[in-house]
Amino acid sequence: MNQEEYKLPLGQKASLVSIVCEKFENHATVLETNNSLRELRELLRTLGLVGGEEYVQNRKQLDPATMLGEGKLQEIADAAREEGSELLVFDFELTGAQLRNIKEITKLEIVDRNTVILEIFAHHARTKEAKIQIEISRLQYLIPRLTSMWGHFSKQRGGGRAVGGEGEQQLELDRRMVRERIEYYKKQLEEVQRTREQQKKKRQNQAVTAALVGYTNAGKSSLMNRLCKVNVLEENKLFATLDSTFRTLNPDSKPPMIMIDTVGFISNLPNTLVQGFKTTLESAMEADLLILVCDISDPNYAKHLRVTQEVLKELKIEDKEQVIVFNKKDILNDPVRARIIMRNYPNSFLVSSYDEQDMRGLRDFVINFFLSKQDHYDLFVPYEAGEAHSRIRGNANILNSVSHEQGIFYRIRIPDFIFQQLGLNSFILAPTEAKEWEQNRPTF
Repeated sequence: MNQEEYKLPLGQKASLVSIVCEKFENHATVLETNNSLRELRELLRTLGLVGGEEYVQNRKQLDPATMLGEGKLQEIADAAREEGSELLVFDFELTGAQLRNIKEITKLEIVDRNTVILEIFAHHARTKEAKIQIEISRLQYLIPRLTSMWGHFSKQRGGGRAVGGEGEQQLELDRRMVRERIEYYKKQLEEVQRTREQQKKKRQNQAVTAALVGYTNAGKSSLMNRLCKVNVLEENKLFATLDSTFRTLNPDSKPPMIMIDTVGFISNLPNTLVQGFKTTLESAMEADLLILVCDISDPNYAKHLRVTQEVLKELKIEDKEQVIVFNKKDILNDPVRARIIMRNYPNSFLVSSYDEQDMRGLRDFVINFFLSKQDHYDLFVPYEAGEAHSRIRGNANILNSVSHEQGIFYRIRIPDFIFQQLGLNSFILAPTEAKEWEQNRPTF
């Protein structure tokens, strides 16, 4: 097997298949199923597949072998061929046995929702760490499904190397090759993570950070661009960006204020992707402030916000200080609904990333948040302590300074963890001393 043998062909037309069953999570009602299908169609668009017709069956019980039942599957297959589709995308996870059974009945290519998400992650990852972790996830998802997918692989091999029949010998060979590749990637990942851990420690000692987190396509990258005046990729697609991006929010503050744009969340994330997903979110675990971004124009905004909060809880960072930002007010076109939502979420922000006043207000809030967390120190530093003066000017926000014959009085604002690194404790003044030094301006 080579790297391309299990990737979906881009540009292919795909028919969508789903279920309404009260015993099936996220598909218990027609509304839930329609919402899920709408999201699946967007996922296909992100991947470059053309979404075709939707086929939905109402069931009281799920068929353990095929989910929908043989008769319905045959009906769907015939309709899909008529619309020119050779690919059925199921809006839920299928086991290896179910994939095999459905393929035998329909004689079409079959993939599930998880495969689509895995493919999107594989196409959009940019950093070496994200690429490796996602490749591990894809391969782990592939192993139990090799039997059902083997025929699809053999078609893509074309007239390449001789592979023999589709028997157990070749299947076991492929399984061993996949396992070996997983181990290879895991060793590479350990090396990359060691480097990243060193970079993380360096950032923690030199900056304060705010992380933009939220459901995919909520507009995090757009906010990043406007707040930090940069040009991060922003597209109206699910998972347009997957890697955490770091940019300076306010270059004039000390220490630097860093904004982090993280990968978007999504419900029903494949189990094999959970660890890789959390790895890409470790930057959020470093953050001092979490900015929860939610698309207020989306009818499912409440569910998206709930998914975001559940992921933060899984990461054990739900207690970090956070603020909710409802984005895309410019396409909501429903001021009454906006007012109701803002009443339900007091102290949140309602913004459009294209409104300069909104962005200025949000940016000021974040900057003032960090400044309010800084401690004040009054120092008197003799002139001969030249290096101490340099450390103050290079690392602290100077609120006031008064020159005297013996040295300089400083009133500074700085995070305590950074102040403790500067070795300036011997210059701290008592409150009564500070007042005297600040008011006793020299006369020349």
